Amino acid sequence: MGSSMSGTEAADESRRGEPERRLFTGGERPFDPEDLVMASGRDVTPERLERAKREIEEKGAAALERYLP
Repeated sequence: MGSSMSGTEAADESRRGEPERRLFTGGERPFDPEDLVMASGRDVTPERLERAKREIEEKGAAALERYLP
């Protein structure tokens, strides 16, 4: 009796439950205005970077945490 899963499917199955290694919560490293804009799902523009910078100065880590699950 062999498995009906391909090698790729088996590898995907074995990784279930593992966190995505490219995602950061802010606790692992400092974050910058660009991180905040990207977490909001918007394109990075000079205006959004400036607004994000002000928000980080006012709210600290809470500015980013509101976008995280």
